[in-house]
Amino acid sequence: MSQVSTANHTMAGPMTAGTDSRKIAMWLFIASEVIFFSGLIGSYVLYRSRLPKPEHALNVTLVGVNTFILILSSLMMVRAFAAVQRDDQRGLRIGLLLTMLFGSLFLAGQAYEFSSLFREGITPSSSLFGSAFFTLTGFHGAHVLVGVLWILVVLIKALGGHYSATNYVAVEAVGLYWHFVDLVWIMLFTIIYLL
Repeated sequence: MSQVSTANHTMAGPMTAGTDSRKIAMWLFIASEVIFFSGLIGSYVLYRSRLPKPEHALNVTLVGVNTFILILSSLMMVRAFAAVQRDDQRGLRIGLLLTMLFGSLFLAGQAYEFSSLFREGITPSSSLFGSAFFTLTGFHGAHVLVGVLWILVVLIKALGGHYSATNYVAVEAVGLYWHFVDLVWIMLFTIIYLL
């Protein structure tokens, strides 16, 4: 009997040990973030009819360009991850740098949009729409900022040759986070600006 349970334990060992705990932790964190953003987005959708949207103040073209920039950043992250899997150190560094640059450009665009809305008199305390808008986009922007700073840390380590084709879980984890942030923005852009 002990031989059977030992054999089962040995066979199950590689399957459970095959996934790095940092990757599992990242998926669990993303799951918690899905719950967080689902609550915010669900509340906005539920109360949208009571939130008169100031169409004149929302610059859909600017935000559309900003959305494209964020999508490009996601593409650069894919390239960085593919590069590290090939042990292409230069490609990894360039991909991370471009991801960080596009993420920073997105934040600059968001800051410009916020200042434009403030000039129009739309603030977090001016109306229910203002409160909902700045809560949703502000939390998302904070997540983008965290992502940009995290990518900077990963880039600094990449410049030191820390990652390779056999050691890239940290690059994968930041990539998962970054793609999640991008997907959330696509949902927010659609719900706030297009619907």
